[in-house]
Amino acid sequence: MPQTQSTARTYKPEDLRVAVRSVLEVVRVPRYDAALVARALVAADQRGIFSHGLIRLPLYVTALESGGMNPTPNLRWRRTEGATAVLDADHAIGHVGMQAAIDRAIHLARRYGTATVAVERSTHYGAGNYWSDQLTDVGLIGILTSSTGPVVAPHGGRETILGTNPLTISVPSSGSHSLTADMATSAGAYGKVLAAREAGQTIPEGWAVGPDGTPTTDPATAIEGALIPFGGPKGSGLSVLLEALASSLSGANFAFETVDIWVNPAHRMNTGHLVIAIDPAFFDGLAHTRDRVATLQERVRTAGPSGDVQAPGDPEIARSNCSAGRIELAEAACLAFEQVLDRLNVPRPAALPLS
Repeated sequence: MPQTQSTARTYKPEDLRVAVRSVLEVVRVPRYDAALVARALVAADQRGIFSHGLIRLPLYVTALESGGMNPTPNLRWRRTEGATAVLDADHAIGHVGMQAAIDRAIHLARRYGTATVAVERSTHYGAGNYWSDQLTDVGLIGILTSSTGPVVAPHGGRETILGTNPLTISVPSSGSHSLTADMATSAGAYGKVLAAREAGQTIPEGWAVGPDGTPTTDPATAIEGALIPFGGPKGSGLSVLLEALASSLSGANFAFETVDIWVNPAHRMNTGHLVIAIDPAFFDGLAHTRDRVATLQERVRTAGPSGDVQAPGDPEIARSNCSAGRIELAEAACLAFEQVLDRLNVPRPAALPLS
């Protein structure tokens, strides 16, 4: 879901993309890969997913400089068999490995009707809907998940042995946009907790516990303690199973085997991703699926007394449409971004007048 924030500056999306790309090129990321990461980070901010946008750039830069991320990876398909593949991402920025996985999944699904691609030795891949959009844009259904660093305690526990273990499911629609759910299986995304700490804000009740297991709304205390799964034992069970899917089909680490780059930016995390793509053409056809999904979307939207219920994906698309030509960033994100620009001698993008 999009996040609210106090606005400090407004920029043109293209100016932000140019600045991010330039920053990454300074730390030896090839131009094509730098442009990919820039597009993904800015797209997250455009959709109001600020926890996965430019606020991540300083960490990526530090990890690239320190060795936790490899700026020039040698991507290698370690296994390929029928509709499946395993990619060794060589500790790339997660977006780089994930783009290769998405491209392979599209190719395999077109051939076999379905594809399952696992990624190992990767890092954070950003907002899941950036990847699922690429699948639905070509008429495929997408199911994605990933392991992360250890920040979540299972239901009833206080030890951080799970990741936030995101789940993204997206189905093409003949409506205005695909039907997409993109969420962490923790009650709140870790990036949102970090963003709240940087902005001096609290987090909602029910998101986290402190080191002693006591519930907290202080993001700093939450980072010292643990996030908790959404939905009690049901969400906890889902999180555990997603971690199994993300990491057990390849040589990727589980969260409890990982040192997060937030903790040590020089550490190589060996994050695992999983992409499942399904081609409706091998079932009752793409047009059938798209029309049925559009019917479901509209029925969901009319389920309330005022007809104002939102279908999954509606809030993010609405936010993106509103910010097509301008992106509003909170003060904390702006300051962190500008510090990186200044340190690496990259020109600051010009801020637009606030509307």
